[in-house]
Amino acid sequence: MDIAQFSILLLNLGLFGAILLLAITISSLLVECVFAVLPDRQSNLTEDDTQNYQPTIAILVPAHNEADGIQNLLTNLASQIIEGDRVIVIADNCTDRTAEIAKEYGVEVIERKNRQLRGKGFALDHGMKFLESDPPDVVIILDADCIVRKGSIHKLSRMAFLTGNPVQALYLIELPEHPKFKDFVSTLAFTVKNLVRPIGLKRLNLPCFLTGTGMAFSWSTINKVSLANDNLVEDMQLSIDLAIAGHPTMLCPDVKVVGRENVTKNQRTRWEHGHLKTLLSQVPRLIKASISKKRLDLLTLSLDLAVPPLSLLVVLWGVAITISMICLPMGVNGLIPYVLAIEGLMIFCSILIAWIKFGYKNLPLRLLIAIPFYLLWKIPLYFAFLIRPQTEWIRTDRKGDTTDIRTVNDSKARI
Repeated sequence: MDIAQFSILLLNLGLFGAILLLAITISSLLVECVFAVLPDRQSNLTEDDTQNYQPTIAILVPAHNEADGIQNLLTNLASQIIEGDRVIVIADNCTDRTAEIAKEYGVEVIERKNRQLRGKGFALDHGMKFLESDPPDVVIILDADCIVRKGSIHKLSRMAFLTGNPVQALYLIELPEHPKFKDFVSTLAFTVKNLVRPIGLKRLNLPCFLTGTGMAFSWSTINKVSLANDNLVEDMQLSIDLAIAGHPTMLCPDVKVVGRENVTKNQRTRWEHGHLKTLLSQVPRLIKASISKKRLDLLTLSLDLAVPPLSLLVVLWGVAITISMICLPMGVNGLIPYVLAIEGLMIFCSILIAWIKFGYKNLPLRLLIAIPFYLLWKIPLYFAFLIRPQTEWIRTDRKGDTTDIRTVNDSKARI
């Protein structure tokens, strides 16, 4: 075998390997999207089930320089909490009036100053230690820039208390006041990640991932793990740790938490680099745990985690089929482009199903033309992961100023 033949052999093996990996991730995506549009035939907790006991609640709100928006959340919560419920705002390294504004609403406020350990995970750990002297039955975590649908708090808390598992509300986003093309496409990707796929997993009676806000935990469950970490996507890591410990996350689709789409390129880079880093490190861990513990739910969780951000998945498929087509005259197996074409069709069907059922209101058909430009805009972000993965958090506040925060813990969805 000469060098040319050996090179073609390696190329064929590499492309077949790419086909296999793409097949696993694309199949997982398609199955989740298909099941998301099917009727839910599972038995859920009824109102009678959840009203037998009202657990005590503590709502933790980590806030870093949220003076411009925290009042919206606190006003929203004021109409939902009852006597005995606690709302604790953790003003984490704030340089604005976040703490003062929160105190005006009569909630508990704890201020934390630590110039070395800053970010959401450390703020939540501080809040948990604050609760240790008088722990509640249920801890709910909400981001300061979110709004919770009325009547949702106690439904979320009862479900977490009765099941003993983490419970995740549907976390959705609103478009900016003056959206650009990429904002529409980003919203569709967010919808697929945070709405379509978790609902599909619920239809299959499988666990999902936490998404950073609208999360409820029984005290005995959340107290088993440490929240103080510098993981880029701490909500995803928390989901994995709790699932392996026997507490997989359950979706509560009746509860909705709405945030705002106000994401800078630095934030998006942070989330997606964190997602990829967690994917590479935790998929093997989940597979190993599923084998040693003989648990199918951990294996399915690893398959869900193995699906990269939607735009990256399309880019990887595009690279693979482009290489196969270019190298076809050189001796690449003629079956490879056809198989990749089928996988591309599967991606298209997944996106189409999600758009028809869940996304057409936010993304009119005429705006789908923006998707290729959105993908081109994201390519440098993924290339940067190979060269210099982002490890620091540069948070953009509501006025556009930036604050350099070392630990990246502001967990919204990875798109």
